[in-house]
Amino acid sequence: MKTVLITGCSSGFGLETAGLFLEKGWRVVATMRQPRADLLPASERLRILTLDVTDPDSVSRAVGDAGPVDVLVNNAGIGVLNALEGVTMDAVREVFETNTLGTIALTQAVLPQFRARRSGVIVNVTSTVTLRPLPLLSVYTASKAAINAFTESLALELEAFDVRARLVLPGRAPATQFGENARARMAGGFPDAYASLAASIFDGWQASDPVTHARDVAEAVWRAATEPSCPMRTPAGADAVALAREVASR
Repeated sequence: MKTVLITGCSSGFGLETAGLFLEKGWRVVATMRQPRADLLPASERLRILTLDVTDPDSVSRAVGDAGPVDVLVNNAGIGVLNALEGVTMDAVREVFETNTLGTIALTQAVLPQFRARRSGVIVNVTSTVTLRPLPLLSVYTASKAAINAFTESLALELEAFDVRARLVLPGRAPATQFGENARARMAGGFPDAYASLAASIFDGWQASDPVTHARDVAEAVWRAATEPSCPMRTPAGADAVALAREVASR
């Protein structure tokens, strides 16, 4: 029986991914900043651990408590929605500490056991905004694009040890706690000079239905984790698949 460690399991993609791996008969180590036992069905194969990916001590404790794992899914992330002029540098650092440095730190902590066993898979969840950038998301996009580059380079380092690193790129999902938190980092609203741009962007989002669902992402993570032939980048969601095809055809 294999074990997966998944970050950011309190809601959304991480919660759905943990549920899918449980359905498939895996041992699941679901991590959250504030653990809640009621979010997933009770199972002897489930452990819920506290993890703040921005805290080195928390990372060390979680990896030690998890024990041997076969797959690491770096899903934990936060967003920020604003024109760059409206984003404080504290908010920028917070996004990069979680999305970029947190992913790198947890990967670094798990790699020694993968390398020693000559087995293991790292799946990093980023976003299709790294394929087609959108306004008002420059900081978030940069934090995720950095993980794309990190993962592709890391994969080359790990080939000699039979360890794989892969990416999952979700499209636009329905409103979630992630989105609400992103809006909360607007730090008092948009700068006046960008008000009309922001209004047009929001109107466009309201007029179009999101077509990436949490199950789409969970299934893409499953493929990336379990299929050795899975490509480096797996789009998740109908809009993500269409965009990836468009980009590939250029």
